Amino acid sequence: MHYTITPEPAKGILHIELTVKNIDTPTLELQMPASRPGRYQLANFAKNLLHLESFGQKCNSLAFEKITKDRWRVHLNGASEVKVRYGYYARQMDAGGSWVDESQVYINFINCLLYAEGYLEEACEVVLKLPSDYQIACGLPQPEPHVLRAVNYYRLIDSPLFSSASLRHQFYQVSHSTFHIWIQGQAALDWEKVVNDFRNFTQVQINMMGGFPDPEYHFLLQALPFQHYHGVEHWNSTVITLGPTEKIPAELYPELIGLASHELFHVWNVIRIRPAELLPYDFTRENYFPTGYVAEGLTTYYGDLFLARSGFFTPEQFLAELTRTFNRHFMLSNTAALSLTQSSFDLWLDGYTSGVPGRKVSIYHKGALAALILDMEIRKETRNQRSLDNIVQLLWERFGKRGIGYSHEDYVQLAEEVAGKSLQNYFDECITGIVPMQERLAEALAYIGCRLEAAPLPENPGNIAIRIVLGEENENFRKWLGMV
Repeated sequence: MHYTITPEPAKGILHIELTVKNIDTPTLELQMPASRPGRYQLANFAKNLLHLESFGQKCNSLAFEKITKDRWRVHLNGASEVKVRYGYYARQMDAGGSWVDESQVYINFINCLLYAEGYLEEACEVVLKLPSDYQIACGLPQPEPHVLRAVNYYRLIDSPLFSSASLRHQFYQVSHSTFHIWIQGQAALDWEKVVNDFRNFTQVQINMMGGFPDPEYHFLLQALPFQHYHGVEHWNSTVITLGPTEKIPAELYPELIGLASHELFHVWNVIRIRPAELLPYDFTRENYFPTGYVAEGLTTYYGDLFLARSGFFTPEQFLAELTRTFNRHFMLSNTAALSLTQSSFDLWLDGYTSGVPGRKVSIYHKGALAALILDMEIRKETRNQRSLDNIVQLLWERFGKRGIGYSHEDYVQLAEEVAGKSLQNYFDECITGIVPMQERLAEALAYIGCRLEAAPLPENPGNIAIRIVLGEENENFRKWLGMV
């Protein structure tokens, strides 16, 4: 599939031409993705599509019909090549959207590129008609200026793009990989500090995982003039949208580092260590899976833990961050009706809205809470010889590196292998059950010399507000944070 993209900044439109050659069927079906990786929710990108037309190799018009809300069938009438032209309205500024104006072109290709059924594994090329002074930030190879190539459609749509004449760029190296930091916007950052902090958490993650799986990685930051906070993971890049701009260098700086650490860990967890149900993605419908507590819960837990291990957070700052994360669960859904596995499945229903009070839990917040409890249970059982780190490493070695999807049952088996005992009670209560978790959390914290303070919320019966208090640092605490 060959794409040519011509932006029309004044209208916020991308004019797109898709060419498919060597067709030997009487019809060709074209699909606009209904969702994107990293967001477990239907997005209906087809709603932004304008003026679709199709032509044969002799520029003759070809008839087509719409067969679903986001799928079309082109009647080839003997043609072996098809050109499809359409517009896409690109005015969604967040980490999963696309935006075109007079100052930049920002594209998540999953939003706007139709694909031809049967061609998903074929190589793709994108030619961008951009001003000559625009540089491109993207994880894809650029064999020539403003031309991108991908081994297949899956890699193409997992490689967002920033392009402008005002992009700022720094890079650093860890191990054998180069990490690029790109900024679009006017945030007045201290580059030396930024690079140092990024390098530190990157090194900690690579140390734990035994190497980085790609020679390059790109952090793509949109510094926005309004309040915003969002990040999305990709194959060898991430998009982070954060604002307001003037607060990023100081007040929002920990948020930037936290997002960057979280998204970088996704390179392993969910991008390559992938639930079986998401391997591969089906772009036409929901992709239900029960293991969101692994994909997002572990990533939320480790994103901040890596910052403590790298020295960005002091122990007190880290525990304060944990308190904020866990309170998002305890104050809203401590007595929720759905378990983590059920809430993971129902992400596709209402996972990103507040929903009915007391119905579901967050796979991010309760998932991180469950991760800490499991981590401490293994550390206690093995006298700190093994931990949750070992489970993640085994997930990488046995599933991620081999391109094999894992199941809930696989995760349970790995956890019990590392712990050296049955963990049925843990999974029954914390993962597939709905037992309130403050008692387990208090026990887990006690192992590392911390205590849990909890107070009921009169206005929200059954829910509590918590505070994690650091006692005297002990050997278990120091080992947890990598201080010994």
